[in-house]
Order: sequence, then structure tokens, then C-alpha cells
Amino acid sequence: MGLSRLASPPVSNARRLALAFVFLWFAIGGICHFLLTPFFVQIVPPFVPAPIAAVIISGVFELLGAAGIAIRRTRSMAGIGLALLTIAVTPANIFMLQHAELFPSIPVWLLVARLPLQLALIACIVWSTQRSH
Repeated sequence: MGLSRLASPPVSNARRLALAFVFLWFAIGGICHFLLTPFFVQIVPPFVPAPIAAVIISGVFELLGAAGIAIRRTRSMAGIGLALLTIAVTPANIFMLQHAELFPSIPVWLLVARLPLQLALIACIVWSTQRSH
């Protein structure tokens, strides 16, 4: 195994910025799951059993994912996990949009915008965390 297989190509500034964004998004989001648990429980759709546990577990996964992308060795797998987690919480975003009256402090346009922005977030996660060969 030559040195070229061990060395990683340098990370571009754009990718580094995207990685920092993803890290902050999930680190802050994960912390908020614990600081604002009652709010997050409100947005869990009724078909999800144990909403408090769902909020806590997703918060833990957000924090683990943020930590995972900070470590080069685990970045790729953590990125996959965060992309899947983002897909898994989509029903909560849809529930909020369908029941916007329950969330009067959040403008409806923002609830609508979250869905396409979620696709952009997933693209950002994948682009910033997956190695290009």
C-alpha cells in the first residue's frame, strides 16, 4: 500500500464551508432537541409512537452525526447517517405544513420552503461528506 492510498486529497474551501454548515446545523439542532423538547414533541406526527423518545433519539443521532463528520475517518458514514436522518424526519416537516395553525409563530411560507430546502440540505450533506475519487 503506497503513501498515495493513505493520503487524502485536500478539501476545497467550498467543501470545508459546506461541511462547517452541516456540522453547525446538526450540532445546534441536536442541542435544541434537548433544550426545546416540548416544541419538538409537538411536531412529531401522531402515527409515531413514543414522541418524546423519538425527539431524544433523533437529537442524539444529530449530535453523533455532527461529531462524526468532524472526524475525517468517520465523515463518510456519518454523512450517510445524517442524510438518512434528514429523510426520516421529513414526516414532521410535512405534518407541520399540514397543520400550520398549530404553529402560528412560524410563517406558512417557511413551512413550504422547508421541503425543497431539505433536499438542498441532503445534497449539501452528501457533497460535503463523501470522498470523491
